[in-house]
Amino acid sequence: MKSSSTFSIPVLFDVHAFRDDLLFWYEENKRDLPWRQNQDPYRVWVSEIMLQQTQVDTVIPYFNQFMNRYPTLEDLADADEQEVLKSWEGLGYYSRARNLHTAVKEVVENYESTVPHDKKELKKLKGIGPYTLGAILSIAFNQPEPAVDGNVMRVISRILHIEDDIAKNKTKKLFEEVVQELISEEDPSSFNQGLMELGAMICHPKSPKCEICPVQSHCMAYEKGDQTDLPVKTKNKKQKVQQYYGLVLRNKNHEYLIQKRPSDGLLANMWEFPLIQRDQLKDEELISFFETEYGINIKLEEKGESVRHVFSHVIWEVDVIFATITKGNTQHIDGQFLNKEQIEQYPLPNVQQKIKKQI
Repeated sequence: MKSSSTFSIPVLFDVHAFRDDLLFWYEENKRDLPWRQNQDPYRVWVSEIMLQQTQVDTVIPYFNQFMNRYPTLEDLADADEQEVLKSWEGLGYYSRARNLHTAVKEVVENYESTVPHDKKELKKLKGIGPYTLGAILSIAFNQPEPAVDGNVMRVISRILHIEDDIAKNKTKKLFEEVVQELISEEDPSSFNQGLMELGAMICHPKSPKCEICPVQSHCMAYEKGDQTDLPVKTKNKKQKVQQYYGLVLRNKNHEYLIQKRPSDGLLANMWEFPLIQRDQLKDEELISFFETEYGINIKLEEKGESVRHVFSHVIWEVDVIFATITKGNTQHIDGQFLNKEQIEQYPLPNVQQKIKKQI
């Protein structure tokens, strides 16, 4: 089947049998996940945001802790953003937490604390894209809306032998249209979750378990023997590497300087040990830099263990340097000097957690 911008489900493909086989398998084999125990719209919403770019096993403890701390929409809406970011600490992609917090406050203020079940209204909320929209509407409200993520595109591309490049936005739209045709009107919640579950448990990217797949008889890629060639996806551009000094700066009270990042951009509103781009300074210029910029004298100590952190679009390489303030007034330095116990109360991204462990 050739690649195309439009796609029609083959006439001989038995949609009803495919649905029945998928739904039966899902009912018998679905994992006991905490967000499935009570498919309240708020819980579904939180789980779907957490599951973006994150493995299920990683999400489970965070989800349980988060729901214990913010059991209702109102509890989350009333929380301070820094508290929410601290609860999210370690999950990464912190814009998810900020957007969720903003959107939940809007639901409390403008929708009488009820997650809207109308597609147009739900779509207006910050952080709710096509996938999350479809997941909430189908799972929580049992509406026949497609929820297409990477797992679903992999499954459907193999089942129907679709060779369009899934890295392209128009292809995702194509898959949404295909799933819309396939979805069960009677049980869209289980259908969408079944597709996701099949991708997670059976239809793996490199080693699919075709021999035990419940929809093997419907799979065109299996019939052709090229299931591992699908889906088609062009490689992403090589990530840019950025190099930093990570400064662990200590005062005479054994307190360490941490600073708040800007309110927009990567890791917005998180806290960090000061980062200085390496291309701006040479090692021997660090002391004079702090004298000039902050009016303080520092003594460089031993170097720490270098830290490397991979983001979706960039790689940070951080040379950790320990230093002590020997002279000067720190009152005008942007940030806070805190002891180790106090730092624990602030939300630090993963790359900074790696630095903190070296103190």
